[in-house]
Amino acid sequence: MKKLILAWAVTALAATGAAVAVLGLLGNSLTGTGSHVLTQPEIHAALATATTRAAAPGSPAPSQTSQSKLIRSAGGTVIASCDGDLVTLRSWSPAQDYSVDEVEPGPAREAKVEFEPGEGEEIELKITCANGVPVSRSGN
Repeated sequence: MKKLILAWAVTALAATGAAVAVLGLLGNSLTGTGSHVLTQPEIHAALATATTRAAAPGSPAPSQTSQSKLIRSAGGTVIASCDGDLVTLRSWSPAQDYSVDEVEPGPAREAKVEFEPGEGEEIELKITCANGVPVSRSGN
């Protein structure tokens, strides 16, 4: 009986040691201690990179003057970018208890997304470009 308890304790100790060693090798990616909050310039750079990567192969890349912007509403969020006076919706995400009803992503002079709640009136965002920057207005 003592040998069985001793064998169990040795096995438990070996398993714990192996787990600690694996966690040490994996590092911060598993434990999450290496998080980094992005600054405003880093966010803009990431959006510009994502916009460039989103271009289809063989299509021209967005111009260097293209401006991307995160637009928030009660119904959800939209990332839009302008290339001159043409707006393109890059992504859209409904808020909790909302769904996306209709999207006109552009590129066009005006892009549109409608967020529909489970109950109540839908929220419609119409997005245009002003001086090369996306601007929105809400409508129902």
